[in-house]
Amino acid sequence: MNSQYNAQLNEKEYYEQKILEVKAEQEALLKDKVKLEKFAREHYLMKKPTEDIYILVEEE
Repeated sequence: MNSQYNAQLNEKEYYEQKILEVKAEQEALLKDKVKLEKFAREHYLMKKPTEDIYILVEEE
């Protein structure tokens, strides 16, 4: 029981840290349009109407 409790405390700390990181990233994206556009392009493959997107897949 004690080891499970400690494991859950560690997990809680990890997720609290991740929440802080995500909130900081969110604030940065909402304040800077250039960063927001870069994020959208990289994560959601968004593009301008006159652009083409090429996705390169590395084979192992």
